[in-house]
Amino acid sequence: MTDAPSSALIELARLCGVATEYWDWQGRHVDVPSSTIRSVLTALGQPASTEPEVQSALARLRDRDWRRTLPPVVVMKAGESRELRVHVPHGAGVSVTLYREDGVREQLSQVERWVEPRMIDGAQVGEATFTLPSGLPLGWHRIEARLVDHTVDTTLVVTPDRLTVPDSIRQRPASGIMTQLYAVRSRRSWGMGDFADLADLGAWAAADLGADFVLVNPVHAAEPVAPVEPSPYLPTTRRFISPLYIRVEDIPEVGYMSAQERQLLQWHADDARRLNDDDVIDRDASWEHKDAALRIVYRQPRPPRRERALDAFIEREGQGLLDFATWCAIAADRHSAGSAEGEDGPDADVADWPQELRDPAGRAVAAKREELGDEIRYCWLQWIADDQLAAAQRACREAGMRIGVMHDLAVGVHPTGADAWALRDALARDVTVGAPADQYNQLGQDWSQPPWRPDSLAEAGYAPYRDMLRTVLRSAGALRVDHIIGLFRLWWIPAGAKPFEGTYVRYDHDALIGILALEAHRAGALVIGEDLGTRSSRGCATTSRTAASSAPRSCGSRRTPTVVRCVPRPTARCASRR
Repeated sequence: MTDAPSSALIELARLCGVATEYWDWQGRHVDVPSSTIRSVLTALGQPASTEPEVQSALARLRDRDWRRTLPPVVVMKAGESRELRVHVPHGAGVSVTLYREDGVREQLSQVERWVEPRMIDGAQVGEATFTLPSGLPLGWHRIEARLVDHTVDTTLVVTPDRLTVPDSIRQRPASGIMTQLYAVRSRRSWGMGDFADLADLGAWAAADLGADFVLVNPVHAAEPVAPVEPSPYLPTTRRFISPLYIRVEDIPEVGYMSAQERQLLQWHADDARRLNDDDVIDRDASWEHKDAALRIVYRQPRPPRRERALDAFIEREGQGLLDFATWCAIAADRHSAGSAEGEDGPDADVADWPQELRDPAGRAVAAKREELGDEIRYCWLQWIADDQLAAAQRACREAGMRIGVMHDLAVGVHPTGADAWALRDALARDVTVGAPADQYNQLGQDWSQPPWRPDSLAEAGYAPYRDMLRTVLRSAGALRVDHIIGLFRLWWIPAGAKPFEGTYVRYDHDALIGILALEAHRAGALVIGEDLGTRSSRGCATTSRTAASSAPRSCGSRRTPTVVRCVPRPTARCASRR
């Protein structure tokens, strides 16, 4: 019995960006079975188990643009003009205004063009065309369509045409070191490297090696309770920072501690520093001591200027920070409850939470947050981590580095972590990200991470993606994007399937790459796309190549940093095939 997809299923897949065929690593043509296509479409919110469901989904998608007045988001490059199609009841008047980020308001001009109206849900809908002019400034703007009885708005993002390499680096290639930050342990570390160690390493590399940057592993946050996920590439969130890298003694409020509290902090420090002699990094033990010490510091009085700075940080980070802090508080509370009952959990695994706590916007979560009252402490931890990471970047630049800290952006997040909870509408369910079979792993790879839903990202105006990039880029001289081809297409694996039984899902790479370029431009950072492993024959662009050799040990590290030389390429291409 064949599992070949029908013509209707193929059309539905095409409209949703789901591949129905591809060429494997040996150049062989592969037809994706309909069972895989149906599972992936369902994960994209398009039920397709039966042919009637497929036909119904097709009918909805063919008319989807006509069912809404404005598109969910508009992304365009600087210097280009774009036509904007506005859908209104046939014969109704509409005016469209652009509200620029700088406060300037501009009325958009309508194009004289007749478009045949379409019957939608029993009513005629017309299409009016307006012009988005060239020369708009970079940034996040708002478009508002005003009808007789209501208004509708959408986001307009104007992105750079390209992200250029600074002349200083184009004229003289940059070199630097790369290391796993948790392994860069000094005598003052609490069992694993921290942001103070990063600052010291950067200053040493700049002075002794003439290094221009230090590339570190992702410093995204892991679980707030043990066991702490050891892989930095499987974080609980990509937007927020791991408090594991905080240097406790560098927090200003330590200076206000009483002698008794200072002694207690010293005991935690002494116990944690004994971990520096172990050959294996013990994250759980390190965090146990650091968490206890940070709780003491958190209770110290903060001067008014520091209190205002914390309030400003919380306000700037908004609902995203509150959601993350709430998740941490609930995870820690459930871990404590499980420990008290002699169980291994429940802890940070959302899959084990009661149903009423799985909705971050639900009343039960709001009540739980008020009951625990611990979310501000987790906001404070992020404020401290953000401040210390910024200090490390300043130290690297002041030491003479032209780039400073080069951060690493992981491909995705833990399937039951904070982002999977708070951004559940933007992440696909019942599928994971991975890679098809290749010469390195002929069974394929399953990375167990939920992918972005391209349709949901667009509906959200790419705000979750933008907010994540802003945090990562805020204290970065450069950003390495792991698996850069993931901004073009990703290998989705249905739940229960083997890694090689997936298919590709296409993303709007103009939007994802453009927003990355915009946020990097605003942060003054370079972007480097990692394209190792299995690759794509389309759309891959990298900005540097690297060559590695050994370097002297530094800062008490038990691992040797690697010297990396980045050579700008005049053109970028990806000629290999996935």
